Amino acid sequence: MHARSTTIQATSSAIEAGLRYMRDDALRTLTDIDGFTGISALVDRESGRCIVTTAWRSEEAMRASANEVGPIRDRAVREFGAGAPEVEEWEIAVLHRDHAAGDGAWCRVAWVRADPANADRAVDSFRMIALPEIEQSEGFCSASMMINRGSGLAVSSVAFESLEAMRAARERADEVRARVTSQAGAEVLEVREFELALAHLRVPELA
Repeated sequence: MHARSTTIQATSSAIEAGLRYMRDDALRTLTDIDGFTGISALVDRESGRCIVTTAWRSEEAMRASANEVGPIRDRAVREFGAGAPEVEEWEIAVLHRDHAAGDGAWCRVAWVRADPANADRAVDSFRMIALPEIEQSEGFCSASMMINRGSGLAVSSVAFESLEAMRAARERADEVRARVTSQAGAEVLEVREFELALAHLRVPELA
């Protein structure tokens, strides 16, 4: 499984319009593209940072979709009142879902970088060390890790049922992240928390 993420610096007043377009129009168009397996949207309403991620059955399907996805992305950027988007492509290395995230869900997202030669080590550390502990947190919904093996950049996302549940698990998450990155020889670049504004994924278990 692969994914394409688009990071948009939206105008705060346009976020609802952007989400409405993604939910009501873009999703319907994307569903008709071969290999599409879902979409999510993360929103930080205070900063305006929005991350829209589409999932694909294979790298080939993701790349073949580029021409069809381009106009959808361009329209989304206009609806969000944003400037030039940042687009990245990933392998979905780990995905574990306890249950679907509903309304009011939030995500903690961490970007890390490791030596590309240690990519498998980073994935194994997340799967074998982080997951068993993270999923014990009250309100846990799901966790994923995406990786770019060429650059060594990886991003993990952990979804919780509510903002309160995510905050309650923050101390445990910080401790687990420090242990996992040390084990993997990775560097934490950034940790952010987002509202999970759209979750429409049909990605199978990859834990």
